[in-house]
Amino acid sequence: MRTRILTLALAASSLLVLAGCAGGSGDASPEPTTPPAADGCGYVAGGGAAREVTPPPAEPTVTGELTAVLETSVGAIPMTLDADRVPCTVGSFVSLAEQSYYADTPCHRLTTAQIFVLQCGDPSGTGRGGPGYSYRDELDGTETYPAGTVAMANTGRPDTNGSQFFLVYEDSELPPSYTVFGQLAPEGLEVVRAIAAAGAEGGAPDGAPATPVTITGVTVG
Repeated sequence: MRTRILTLALAASSLLVLAGCAGGSGDASPEPTTPPAADGCGYVAGGGAAREVTPPPAEPTVTGELTAVLETSVGAIPMTLDADRVPCTVGSFVSLAEQSYYADTPCHRLTTAQIFVLQCGDPSGTGRGGPGYSYRDELDGTETYPAGTVAMANTGRPDTNGSQFFLVYEDSELPPSYTVFGQLAPEGLEVVRAIAAAGAEGGAPDGAPATPVTITGVTVG
């Protein structure tokens, strides 16, 4: 399965799965080969890496509220990350950013109906790529996804987070299955909304953004 966001149906009788680019197939992040560790973050090796990196340490090394900026081909997207609430997720994101994993990486998917997200984080641009490891969810069941939310995508199974994430540009109804690890700054939200205003390729409700978006780098402060 590809890394995906599961949402309500475009038609009342069906279920739409957002997974990688439209028409693609395969895994977007690797399935764990062993259960995540009970203690620590339990980053589990598995699957091929879209870009070779070293997994973060099992014990989180980041704390507090951090500022991150996605430098992109269409403008800077600043956000804040909550390492105290979700230390494993923020720890992984920061580690990948520091290893330049996200540099020159396209945002491969835009959805414009029922849910409203821009999905990024796969260097291959196929929606199938991950970092060569997966890790556990950090959920408490109260997660919601209003405009400005930054959350992890997954394979549709528990504890299959990798490198792909999504930026919510309008309030979206999703089950509380996706770890929320940050919030877009107002100016970052406006950049994502401008991308969304151009729609997806071919006018489809789900596909590659009509305005190509490339993450050129990520800074964390």
